[in-house]
Amino acid sequence: MPAVPVTHLLHEIKELGCTGSANLLARYITQGRVEADHATLSPRRVTRLLITNPTHLREEQRILRDQLTAACPEMTALAAAVRDFTTMLTPAPDNTAALTGWITRVRAENLPFLHSYATGLQRDRAAVDAAVTLPWHNGRTEGVNNKIKLIKRQTYGRAGHRLLRQRILLS
Repeated sequence: MPAVPVTHLLHEIKELGCTGSANLLARYITQGRVEADHATLSPRRVTRLLITNPTHLREEQRILRDQLTAACPEMTALAAAVRDFTTMLTPAPDNTAALTGWITRVRAENLPFLHSYATGLQRDRAAVDAAVTLPWHNGRTEGVNNKIKLIKRQTYGRAGHRLLRQRILLS
């Protein structure tokens, strides 16, 4: 409601049974305006901006990504670490040495959540080295598992084992 005095709004909502004060109403309205002044970014969108190759981003996305990464030193370090890690996701023989360097750099930064991730990578180093150096993967198996789980969720409580088996075999 543009250009409506707070006292007028307060009078109307008091008639409806509100027991709040004018000060409380003014703070509530101001809070809504402040939050509406800036758009919020979801964690998923920020992650997408950070992991996407900058050459594949549109100009406004690249500007937003640069603004995000320049927001604070931790965000700059996080963006660099994510960018370096995504380059290792394409299997190559020299990724083992690159991963060792990445883990060392991450542990030197003030990013505790990445410290625990690096520790997990180090703990299962043989499997991680195989994943970043060898061209084989289990993507097809994971896709089939995902499809079976989807069919199972769709028929939950409506079908017995025989029908579920038939749907899986036909898909």
